[in-house]
Amino acid sequence: MTKSPVPIRFKDTQIELAHGSGGKASRRLVEGLIAPILGNPSLDDAALLSLGGASLALTADSFVVKPLRFPGGSIGELAVNGTVNDLAVSGARPIALLSTLILEAGLSAQVLQAELQAIGQAARRAGVQVVGGDTKVVEHGKADGLFISTSGIGLVDARVNLAASSVRPGDKVLLSGPIGDHGITILLARGELDLEASLKSDTRSVWPFVEALIETVAPGLRWMRDPTRGGVATALNELAREAQLALRLYEEHIPVRDEVRGACEILGLDPLHIANEGQFIAIVGPEYAEAALEAVRRVAGGQEARLIGEVVETPAGVVYTVSSYGSSRVVDMLVGDPLPRIC
Repeated sequence: MTKSPVPIRFKDTQIELAHGSGGKASRRLVEGLIAPILGNPSLDDAALLSLGGASLALTADSFVVKPLRFPGGSIGELAVNGTVNDLAVSGARPIALLSTLILEAGLSAQVLQAELQAIGQAARRAGVQVVGGDTKVVEHGKADGLFISTSGIGLVDARVNLAASSVRPGDKVLLSGPIGDHGITILLARGELDLEASLKSDTRSVWPFVEALIETVAPGLRWMRDPTRGGVATALNELAREAQLALRLYEEHIPVRDEVRGACEILGLDPLHIANEGQFIAIVGPEYAEAALEAVRRVAGGQEARLIGEVVETPAGVVYTVSSYGSSRVVDMLVGDPLPRIC
């Protein structure tokens, strides 16, 4: 018996840069074309698998940042941290990584050596092993020097059960630190904005913070995400839509550095849409919120963590902010692609 064809909901006629932004166009591509054809795989940061009584998290990612090196990090360090973080926010201790290198003909061997060293150093800091991978070389002009594709595996902590369906009205929104540092740093590193700023990428492993949360408030952890492409706004919109609840954020509680805020004002961007590579969002039960905040702040680098909002019932599927003056505005997913090649 022949199966009926998979219904395709993707109506765009060609792929654009916006389809890789992590915003609305990305969701159209993934949910309308990729997922239906591949049998609707997990759309979370990592897929959860059971094997021999253990629960494993498996993730994959690709990194196409330009320039390859930037204040605070490089593509090699980013590849490790980004993969580790997808596992961490799934409640999994990162164990091992695979790394595939796509090299452009003409790439300096010295540049490649530096990125391999960055991968090794970042892996050691994150407590994971790079256990294998692959290497390919493409023609000159086809890869911006170096692309990196990764896969990672982690062991899920049995004390947590993270899911949008676990989120309840009254739960609190915890943010681990200032937002927008990575995206604006990359923009400044390209020389596309005449603005001087002592800003650097926030790229780091978030596992130490997640581990502290699990040890302290595991029963109260509902959901976590690292807000990379599309920023905090897109991650929380995805949660609001899936949980069919609303997220109310308090603008004065959201940490944003002056340099990031200034760049966003010049460019007409919202810091909530700017990518981060070393921060995470957690939804925690209200009775656990203060303990969760203190647990993150006790870890080195977590001192600027904040409780920035709460889950409410209505309007379902919406994220909105409230100012100190009492006015409110809806914060939608990222539309378009204002900062291409950021991760």
